Formats: sequence, structure tokens, C-alpha cells
Amino acid sequence: MSLLSIFATAILPIVAIATAGFVLGRRRDVAAGPLNTVTIYVLVPALVFHSLATTALSGETLASVAIGVFLFTGVMAFLSEGTGRALGETEPILGSFVLVSIFSNAGNYGIPVSEFAFGAVGRSTAVVYIVAQSVAMYTLGVYLAARGEGDDWYSGMRAIFEIPLVYVVIAALAARWLGVVPAVDTATMETLKLVGDSSIPVMLLILGIELAETDYSAAALRVTPAVTLKMLVAPLIAVGIVAVVGFQNTTVARVFVLECSMPAAVTTLILTGEFAGSTPDGIEATEYAGTAIFVSTVLSVPLLTGLIALLQSVVVL
Repeated sequence: MSLLSIFATAILPIVAIATAGFVLGRRRDVAAGPLNTVTIYVLVPALVFHSLATTALSGETLASVAIGVFLFTGVMAFLSEGTGRALGETEPILGSFVLVSIFSNAGNYGIPVSEFAFGAVGRSTAVVYIVAQSVAMYTLGVYLAARGEGDDWYSGMRAIFEIPLVYVVIAALAARWLGVVPAVDTATMETLKLVGDSSIPVMLLILGIELAETDYSAAALRVTPAVTLKMLVAPLIAVGIVAVVGFQNTTVARVFVLECSMPAAVTTLILTGEFAGSTPDGIEATEYAGTAIFVSTVLSVPLLTGLIALLQSVVVL
């Protein structure tokens, strides 16, 4: 598997769309805020409902991946929170530090890479991963983005229950359990798929727009600890989680590690833009998140190439 093949099939489309947003942000005065709101309240819920309602993976696999995601999120949150505080970071940068350290770009990046590396099982596992991560992201993630300089638990928890994703996951699981999920070729499901699929390019456009306004000189060195946690520590934690959970399907286990090792999620920038407060001085939380996403994405090209080679060998997992 060559670096060129990975770049051409999985990374180049992502770079192209984000570049379009970057150019747009440079040439026009485009506000990312309204796009953030539409994505959080409309596009992502449609994507998650359709993916969860139509997946063909077994219940046991769904449970194993979900448990693995929640364990991974908890361990990484503990490590990144402690590291950020030890480095002297304060809100809202601390919340952004933790967000970019623990949440992976498991969707618009992870799904195509996983499918290219591990076929149909890779794609299915990646979809389940992003659903489970979405639950954590729109609960714990919203709290981290919204808790503010005073660590306001009430504000963060209140914001959690204003996000529709939690209710969408419950509705999708209930529909599967009751056997009332509409057929995939019905107007309802096709509409949900259309709306959900649109979230991927919109999130990438938002990334490009935000990056066009990012002060890299101020944030580049400061994001190094968070990027190190995301790209170097996270894969090791994921291997440990696999050993604890005990995935029966080796391919699913390998895809799980690959998904945990993806660069920082674009959604962390969306959450930061929607909920984080302003910084009295220094860089803004959105600049921090955008720079961390950019740096981790660039570094992911060689790092993921080596990781995929290891995961496909008979030695690892």
C-alpha cells in the first residue's frame, strides 16, 4: 500500500473540499457561525439516524465498538485534561485542547481510509464508530466546549440537552428494536441520507473557512502537546482498549485502532465555534482547534500509512 494511493483515494478529496472553503474564506467575508448551527442541529442528526438505523453489523459488534469508543474517550479525556492543566492551559483553550486530543475525524476521513484499508468491514465498523463517538462528542464534547472559564457545569450540562443528537440516537435504536425502520428506498430514508451525506462537505467547508482566519504563527507551537496526544498516544491507548474489550472479529479490532488514530475531528471546530467563549488575550479557541486539526491532518498522511501497514501485518492484533 503506497502513500500515493492512500492520498489519492482518501485524503485528496478531503483536502480539495477544505481548500475550496479556505479560498472562499480568503476571498469573501463568510461567517462560519450559521453553518455551524445548521450542521449541529440538522445535518449531523440526519447522518447519525440513517447510519445507525441501516447498519448491517450484529448487535454484539455494535456493543463492542460502542464500549470501546466510550472507554477510549474516557481514558483520553483523563490524560488530556491532566496534561492541559499541567501545561497551564485555561478555558476556553483548555476545553479545545481536550476536544482535539480525544475526538477523531472518524467520518469524512476515517470512513474512506478504513474502507480502502479493510474493505466492507472497514466501512461498516467506521460507521458504527462515528455513531458511538457522536454520542460522546455531543454530550461530553458539548460540555467541554461550553463550560467556560469558570468551569460552569450547569451551563455545559444545559447545552448538552439542547443538542438533538442524543434524542436521535435513542429514536434510531428504538426504531430498530421495534422493527419500524422504513425501507432504505423510501422517500423518508432517502431524504435522511441526502441531508446526512451533505454534512461531510459542509463540515470540510467550515474547516477551510475557519483555517482561512487562523493565526498559525500564534497557535502552531501551542497545539504541539494536543497533536502529540492525538497522533502518537491515542493509537497506543486504542491497542490497550482492544485488549480489554476483546473484539472477536480481528478486522473490526484493527479498524477500531485505525479510527482512534485519525487526526482531530472537524466537529471539534464546529463545537468550539458554537459554544466556546472568547479569550481575553492571546489566540481564540477556534484558532487553536483549527490549527490542531490542520497540523494533525497533515501529519496523518505518513503516520496512518505506517499504522495501516502494521495493522495489516500478522504481528499486530
